[in-house]
Amino acid sequence: MKTNIFPKLLVYTVLIIGVLVFVTPFIYMLMTTFVKNAYSLPRPHEVFTAVPNLENYDIVWTKNNFFRYFLNSLLVAGVATVGSVFLGALTAYSFVRFTFPGKEFVFRAFLFTMMIPLVLAIVPQFTVIQSLGLVNTYWGLWLIYIGGGVVGSTFFLRGFFETVPKELEESILMDGGGNWTIFRRIYLPLSKPALGTMAIFAFSGTWDEYFVALTIIKDEAMRTLPIALMMFQGKYASNWAWIFAASIIAILPVIIIYIIFQKRFVQAGASEGGVKG
Repeated sequence: MKTNIFPKLLVYTVLIIGVLVFVTPFIYMLMTTFVKNAYSLPRPHEVFTAVPNLENYDIVWTKNNFFRYFLNSLLVAGVATVGSVFLGALTAYSFVRFTFPGKEFVFRAFLFTMMIPLVLAIVPQFTVIQSLGLVNTYWGLWLIYIGGGVVGSTFFLRGFFETVPKELEESILMDGGGNWTIFRRIYLPLSKPALGTMAIFAFSGTWDEYFVALTIIKDEAMRTLPIALMMFQGKYASNWAWIFAASIIAILPVIIIYIIFQKRFVQAGASEGGVKG
């Protein structure tokens, strides 16, 4: 038994050091937001002796319409997340349950689009959005975000849907239910872990997106938070407390979404107990 103590101690030591390496910069950033007039990066003793307060957060929240940009991003990311996950689930269900000509070719075409860099796709995407008259509208952003998110959701959820036992569908069919009933009453409830995982990825990816939003949205009042954050950093680059406070506010929704859906993370065998032998 004693021979096993040293390897475990070494592993735990390495893990603790790794956690400290990753967490310390975040703690330093958080503590810097409590420092007043931080026109240069404060020294460690100044940071860790600062008294927690919300003064800098209040200043940032009310400056440069930061509150409005926050709500803009919340609207854009929320709709894009719901749309991409729901449509991705429907598309994945169709690939799993239905047989149609060229099904595998279409699915591989879906996968191919995931390999195209965003920079190469932005010109044709903007051309399509412009031809539809959706430039400088949230509908244009949603069309791109949801269209791109459906591909990833379909790829992820198809594999999860394939593990759902077919025997569960028999009771629905016997009661005269159709595909929509099967999808709503069987696939969606059993796939909550996968759906929660995709919701986290979809929201965080859309919330942090900068390049497409900058290209599509022209009206300053409609800009999303990543654009506002870059503008804020350019204007108040000398005040690190304000910059870090703005960054903390910007990542809070992602942390909240993770806390809400973290229990839904995919667990192996989530649907294996759906049918008793």
